[in-house]
Amino acid sequence: MGEEMTVKEYLKQLELLNEMINQKVSQVDELREMAMGGGMGIRYDKDPVQTSVSADAGTNKIIKYIDLENEVNADIDRYVDLKNRIINQIHGIKNVNHMKLLYKRYVEFKRLEVISVEMNFSYDHTRRLHGYALLDFERTYHDDLKGDLKS
Repeated sequence: MGEEMTVKEYLKQLELLNEMINQKVSQVDELREMAMGGGMGIRYDKDPVQTSVSADAGTNKIIKYIDLENEVNADIDRYVDLKNRIINQIHGIKNVNHMKLLYKRYVEFKRLEVISVEMNFSYDHTRRLHGYALLDFERTYHDDLKGDLKS
């Protein structure tokens, strides 16, 4: 994780990585369309120099597409590893309400308003419970995350 972060920032890494992957997948789709779409065919009615420039441009688009697709695959691997780690850590929380709330918030990416309805708590109680759950997580994993979390 590198530089120090709060427990909330640590847990929110999953949502951030998920969003980055989704954005890159959109980019991959656009690049695939550009690389596989128009502009790649050889035009025999043009000068040979123009044909090679067009072919080079098409090759560059394909290379960019492949590079970004490889980057997305690496991000997905990181996401799966991080998700498994965070889920296992959340499952290690002894208080069942803390565990449920942390899972819903940081694995399912639900807002506290939605969680309060699902857990049948007032919004204010859910906010307080969220704070206690974060403290519980920090106490439980302080030694495992030492150096990564701000005290």
